[in-house]
Amino acid sequence: MQETNATTAELVDIRSVSVNRNLPKEERISDFVKQIKNPYLFKCGKYTVKASFSENGQTLEECIKGLIK
Repeated sequence: MQETNATTAELVDIRSVSVNRNLPKEERISDFVKQIKNPYLFKCGKYTVKASFSENGQTLEECIKGLIK
């Protein structure tokens, strides 16, 4: 994944993204990406969300289960 030098102020808050559910799937995806700008780095309120993929292939669900145990 390519790193970015975006500041928190430059990130899009995902709560402001609104996609027309009547559009075909491909157009909904395109609309979402255009609005969010970077689906791997965005804000949700006061939190910055950075999505990445694990090298060991664990799913998010497996990681959460591991935290609960």
